[in-house]
Amino acid sequence: MVLGKGKDSLTQTTILETVKKLVALQKIDREIFHFKRELKAGPEVLVEAQKQFEAKKARLKELEEKFKAIQLERKGLEGDLLVKEDAICKVNAQLSEIKTNKEYTAKLVEIEGVKADKSIIEEKILNFYDLGDQVQISINQEKEALKQEEQKYLKEKQVIEASMKDLEGKKSVLENQRKQVAPELDKNLLLKYEKILNNKDGLALVPVTGASCGGCYMNVPAQVVNQIKMHQDMVQCEFCARILYLQEDV
Repeated sequence: MVLGKGKDSLTQTTILETVKKLVALQKIDREIFHFKRELKAGPEVLVEAQKQFEAKKARLKELEEKFKAIQLERKGLEGDLLVKEDAICKVNAQLSEIKTNKEYTAKLVEIEGVKADKSIIEEKILNFYDLGDQVQISINQEKEALKQEEQKYLKEKQVIEASMKDLEGKKSVLENQRKQVAPELDKNLLLKYEKILNNKDGLALVPVTGASCGGCYMNVPAQVVNQIKMHQDMVQCEFCARILYLQEDV
């Protein structure tokens, strides 16, 4: 497939010279594409590291909220315990005023019932103390893990930001080089090259390797190879639309 370029617009250069310039330009563009990918990947890595850090913070907050809930529940039970103890004191005080054995026995039964309730509450309070201690241990562990995660995140952020600054500098140098090379090419041809470049992930020109396209590896017929050798037209691969050239020509 011949790339329609408009032969009249290339009167100051030959097809072979144009191919060489495109190959040189693509070398720059390939590096620019690489740096752009790296610059895109850097923030993504940073976002993932931040997510992990935020997840640790959320876990710590969850444990702290759980500890507060345990304390509140325990304090509520301690209030109930005081009520039961007060009830026992009141009933004990009433025993001296009771006239009959039946009433006395009933009060004793009442006291035993309150004491039973009191024992259950005391057991629950102890359980909440144990649970609170366990959660507090987890909180301390999570705080230490969070501290380490924060240091890791900040260090990784510093490294990534420094790397991105370096990549931006290198990309800027290449873009300046591109500005010097690109104007030497026919504008229409440059636009078509850039369209292929963007569609093919930074690879618009490929050499014919053996009898295969260096981009899609499909077979390149002998007549197409001969067409490339004639240097009369820019030739594209019939399958991937990349511009084809011969390695010996560049």
